[in-house]
Amino acid sequence: MSNLKTTGSKAATAASKTLNNGSTGANSRTAAASALSQARAPQKQTSAVAATAASKVLRDGRTSATSKSAAASALAQARGGKK
Repeated sequence: MSNLKTTGSKAATAASKTLNNGSTGANSRTAAASALSQARAPQKQTSAVAATAASKVLRDGRTSATSKSAAASALAQARGGKK
C-alpha cells in the first residue's frame, strides 16, 4: 500500500537545520535526509534503514526537538508494517 504523505515546510526546515548542524549524530542525519528528500515528492517512501534510524532518534532522550521533528516526518512516510 502506498503512502502518499510528503514532508511539510516546518519539517523540511527542521531537517535542513539538522543536516547543517555539525554535532548531529548519524541516525539523526539519516532520518533528516530521508525527510528532506521527500519534500514535494509523494511517490517516495522512507526506506527501512531510514525508518529504523528515525525510530532510534525519537526514542533517544538526548536528541533535540528539531531532529525529532525531522525524524517524525520521515517515520510518518514509511511503508506501514511488514508483509
